Amino acid sequence: MLKVDIENITIRNNNNTHLLLKKIDFELSEGKVYTIIGKNGTGKSTLIKSLTKLLNENIFSVNGNIIWENKNISDCGADELLQIRKNKIRYVFQDAANSFDPLKTFRYYFDNSLADKNKIDELLEYFLLPDYNEISRLYSYEVSGGMAQRLSMILAFLAEPQLIILDEPTTGIDYVISNLLLLKIKKFTEEENKMVLIVTHDIIFAEKVSDELALLSDGTLTQFKTKDEFFAKQDIDLLNSIKEVQ
Repeated sequence: MLKVDIENITIRNNNNTHLLLKKIDFELSEGKVYTIIGKNGTGKSTLIKSLTKLLNENIFSVNGNIIWENKNISDCGADELLQIRKNKIRYVFQDAANSFDPLKTFRYYFDNSLADKNKIDELLEYFLLPDYNEISRLYSYEVSGGMAQRLSMILAFLAEPQLIILDEPTTGIDYVISNLLLLKIKKFTEEENKMVLIVTHDIIFAEKVSDELALLSDGTLTQFKTKDEFFAKQDIDLLNSIKEVQ
């Protein structure tokens, strides 16, 4: 379980401090898909990065507690944080290509995953990518943004973490891949009793994949609700305005 109780997140610019987010309070439990919906620029990426101290501490300040497996992530040292990010909480960022070292081929990432080669090929085939022998020779700059995003997803699933966090997962993929991802997320949470947290402005995808949803708006987050509760209570004009930017 992940328990988040953030009083505020601020950013320092020269001698000025600006409030970005406030009163962020939620819990994630195994076996569910959670989605945070919000317009671009509302702080979705800032929020998810704060969960494992990925924000630059020289610029950002996070006031609150993030409890993971009975530990406060705020108190974890660099080595412990690295192990959490590697084995427990995996990210797939929107700009996935920049998550890879351009000096390393994908073989480096696959081999360091310690996953069985057959499992790697199974996931590559599932996401409609070339097999291991072909794609492992390539560098990140030799694949499209959509391919890099799918490869980042595959590496996240190969790690078998307790929680996968997806940042705008449908931005660089087409409708077919989007449906494949949806089914994979459902299987990951339901059959393996894991958790997925998605941040997106893609309301259609969110409605299909999510067990519970929350809205990030005006610097704060609503409580997570079931799909029926969420769409019954949210302002229709606001949701429509989010849809318009897709």
